[in-house]
Amino acid sequence: MEKFYFEEPSIERKEDAFNYINEFREYGSNINGSGGLDRYVESKDYEGWIKKVKEDKNILSNEKKVPACTYFFVRESDNRIIGMINIRTTLNERLKRHGGHIGYSIRPTERKKGYNKINLYLGLQVCDSYNISNVLMDADINNPASWKTMEALGGKRIKEYYDEEYLETVVKYEIDVKKSLEEYKEVYKPYIRKLK
Repeated sequence: MEKFYFEEPSIERKEDAFNYINEFREYGSNINGSGGLDRYVESKDYEGWIKKVKEDKNILSNEKKVPACTYFFVRESDNRIIGMINIRTTLNERLKRHGGHIGYSIRPTERKKGYNKINLYLGLQVCDSYNISNVLMDADINNPASWKTMEALGGKRIKEYYDEEYLETVVKYEIDVKKSLEEYKEVYKPYIRKLK
């Protein structure tokens, strides 16, 4: 059975991180949950992105920015970055309306294997450590893989609406963090590498 874990971004992962983002571009796929890594890859400023990710953890919440944690989602067997996740530990009014607590992604060549459910389960563990009791998330209505992932972790659809700013129909979900972690632990914990 494959094992997975979160890894904080580091300088040593530069080439792997660039390969991750470039795969999305090669497949013409949207990049979510990367903490803005795609913009820094364009400018070849990975070191600047590492600095930003570290600073993001402790910034004061306002209507432009909120504190956030970004992780690589890594498969233990080959040490490959399979996905990423960005967890906003506080929400401003804009993120309450659109975006929510979590953005995530799985690289195109690793999709349809159930990996993002494990990614989200690990993300909910991080949310729990920040005492976030209910997680808000959303997805484009044309992205059923994302909203089915939320539903697989107990997400309840609370709203469907047309977003004038993003010009798309959005489905909004809420997940009870503790309930999800308890209810699905037998399903997802076996895939999670124990901390050494």
